[in-house]
Amino acid sequence: MNLNYFLSASIVVSAIAFVFAFWLLNWVKKQPSQNKRIEEVSGYIRKGAFTFLNQEYRNLAKFSGITALLILVLLPSPIWKGDIIVNITMAVSYIAGTVFSAVAGVIGIQVATIANAKTAEAAQKGIKPSFLTGFRGGAVMGMAVVGSSLLGVALVFWLTGDTTTLLGFSFGASSLALFAKAGGGIFTKTADIAADLTGKVELGIPEDDPRNPAVIADNVGDNVGDVAGMGADLFDSNVASMAAALVMGSSLDMATNGAINVIMVFCYAAIGLLASIIGVATARMGKTDNPTFALNSSTYVTTAIYAILTAVATAAFDFEWRIWGATIIGLSVGVLIGIATDYFTDDSKKPVQKTAAASEKGPALTILSGVSYGYLSAFPALVGIGLSALLSYKICEPLGEGYALFGISMAAVGMLSIVGMIISNDAYGPIVDNARGLAEMGNLGDEVLEITDRLDSAGNTVKAVTKGFAVGAAGLTVIALLGAFLSEVNAHAIVLGLVEKGKLYISGFDIMDPLVFFGLLAGAAIPAVFSAMLILGVDRNAQRMVEEIHRQFDEIPGLKEGKEGVVPEYDKCIEIATTGSLKELIPAGLTAILATIFVGFIGGVKAIGGFLTGNIVSGLLLALFMSNAGGLWDNSKKYIEAGNNGGKGSEAHKAAVIGDTVGDPFKDTAGPSINTQITVVSLVASLMSSLFLMFSLLG
Repeated sequence: MNLNYFLSASIVVSAIAFVFAFWLLNWVKKQPSQNKRIEEVSGYIRKGAFTFLNQEYRNLAKFSGITALLILVLLPSPIWKGDIIVNITMAVSYIAGTVFSAVAGVIGIQVATIANAKTAEAAQKGIKPSFLTGFRGGAVMGMAVVGSSLLGVALVFWLTGDTTTLLGFSFGASSLALFAKAGGGIFTKTADIAADLTGKVELGIPEDDPRNPAVIADNVGDNVGDVAGMGADLFDSNVASMAAALVMGSSLDMATNGAINVIMVFCYAAIGLLASIIGVATARMGKTDNPTFALNSSTYVTTAIYAILTAVATAAFDFEWRIWGATIIGLSVGVLIGIATDYFTDDSKKPVQKTAAASEKGPALTILSGVSYGYLSAFPALVGIGLSALLSYKICEPLGEGYALFGISMAAVGMLSIVGMIISNDAYGPIVDNARGLAEMGNLGDEVLEITDRLDSAGNTVKAVTKGFAVGAAGLTVIALLGAFLSEVNAHAIVLGLVEKGKLYISGFDIMDPLVFFGLLAGAAIPAVFSAMLILGVDRNAQRMVEEIHRQFDEIPGLKEGKEGVVPEYDKCIEIATTGSLKELIPAGLTAILATIFVGFIGGVKAIGGFLTGNIVSGLLLALFMSNAGGLWDNSKKYIEAGNNGGKGSEAHKAAVIGDTVGDPFKDTAGPSINTQITVVSLVASLMSSLFLMFSLLG
C-alpha cells in the first residue's frame, strides 16, 4: 500500500468537510431575521467577540513568536549541535499549528454570532426549525475544526515525514488552545458571575434583562469561551491524539520498512471525519420534540457509522483487527463517559433534582450536594479511561513489542474519531444560549422564551457531556503521549550515544525511584495550582465588573427603573472582561510550562515521567469533578426556574443561583482548561526530552 494515496484521501476528505461547512454557513445565513432589536444586539455581541479575539490573538502572537524563536534555537536539539534545517522546520511547524488553531476559532465565532439571531427568530415557527438552525450553526465549527486538524497533520507529515516535527505542530495547536480556552473562560465567567450577582441576586431581574450592563459581555463570553475556546481545545486534542499515534506507528513501521501503521492512523481519522459529515447531514429532531435526545442520537448514529466503515476498511486493506478492536474500545468508552456525565448533569435525572431540592434549605446545602455529586461523577469516567487503556493495551500486546502502547494511542484516536459531531453539539450550546437572551431582549414573547429555554437546557446537558468526552479523550491522548515521550527519549538516547542501537534507555517508571516520586508529586500539584490561578483571575475580574455595574445603576438616571431610551454602557463591561482576562491568562499557562522545564532540568527524564503521570491522574480527576459539578449546578438552577421546588424568585432559586455562580468558573474556565494543560506539558516534555537527557542536575 502507498502511504501517499492515504495522505491524498485525508486531504480530499478535509476538503469535503470545508465544502460542507460552507454549505451549512450559507444555509444558516439564508434563514429569515427581521427583528431590528435582535439584529442590533447580535451586532453588539459580534463586535465584542471579535474585539476580544483580535486583542487575544495579538497577545498570543507575541508569545508564539518568542516560543518559535526558542524552538528554533533549542529544538529538537541545540542549533549549534544539530541540523539547522530541522530546527527551522520545527519552528515553522509550531507556527503552523497556532495559525490552524486560530483560524478554526475565527470561523466558529463568525458563524455563531450569525446563528444566534437566526435561531432566536426561528423559534417563532417552533422548536424544530430553531433547533436545526442552532445545530447547523454549531456544525460549521465542527466541520472546520476537524477538517483543519486532519488537513494540518496530513500536510506536515507529507512535507516532512518527521514525527518529531509533527509534535511541534501539535505543540503549536496546544499552546494556543491553552491560552484561548483559559482567556475565553475568564472572560465569559467574569461577565456571567457579575451579571448574575447584580441582576438575579441583588435586583431580582431576569437573566438577560437589557438593563444589566453586563448582559452583552455575558453573551460575548459564551462565544469566546465555549465556541472559540472549546474549538481550539478539541482541535488540540484531535491533533495530539493523531501525533502520538503517528510517533509510535512510525517507530513500529521502521522495524518492518513499511508504513501500514501510519496508513491506518490516517485512514481511521479520515473515516471519522466522513462519519461526522454524514451524522451532521442527517441530524433531525424527529417526533419526540426532545432536543437532548436529538443531539445524543446524532452522536450514536455517527458512532455506529464509524464502527461499520472502519471495519470495512480493516477488511479491505488487511489492517490488524486487534488494533481496530482497540480503536472501537476507545470510541465505546467515549460514549459511555458521555452517558455517565449525562446522568449527573441532566435535569431529568436524580442528582440534579436532589440538588434542586437541597436548595430549598439554603445555598450551603446546594454547594455540598453539587460538590459531592461532582466527585461521584468522576469515578465512572476515570475507571472508563483506565479500563480502555488497559483493554487496548492487552488486546494489542500479542502483536509484539511497542504495539501495546500503540493500541492505547489508537484508542485515543477512536475516542476522538467522531469529534466533528462532538464539536457540533458543543458549539450548539452557546448559540442557543445567546438565542435565549436575544429572544428576551427582542420581546418575542413567552412562548418563544419557553422554546429557547428548552433548547438552552439541552445545550447545557450536552455541553457537559461533550466536556466529559473531551476530558476522557485528553486522558487517553496523554497516556499515548506518555508512550510518545518514551519513544522520543529512547530515540535521542541512541543519537547521543547513551545506549547502543536496538536497546532501550528507559522502558518505564518505577515510583519507588525517588526521582520519579519527586516528579509524581510535583506533577500532581500543578493542575490544582493552575485551576486556582484561573479561578482567582475570574474572582478578581468579576469584582471589578460588579463595581462597574453598581456605578452605572447609581449614576445613569432611569437605568434601574428601565425607562425608555435609557441604555447601559455595555462597552465598559466588555472592556473590563477583555482587559482582565488577557492579564490573567498568561501567568497560569506559563506556570504549568515552566514547572515542566524546572522538573526536567532537576530530575531528568525519570522525574519527567513521574511528573507527567501525576499531572495526568490529578488533572483528570479535577477536570471531571469541576466540569460535572458546574453543569449540575447550572441545570439545578434551570430546573427550579422551570417551576420546580418553588420556581423563580423563591429562596431555593436564590440558593441555586449561588450554586451556579460557584460552578461557572469550575465548568467553563478551570475544568475544561486542565485537559489542555495536561496535553501542553506532555508535548513540552517530548519536545525537550533530548535537552533533559543532556542537562539535568540529578537525573
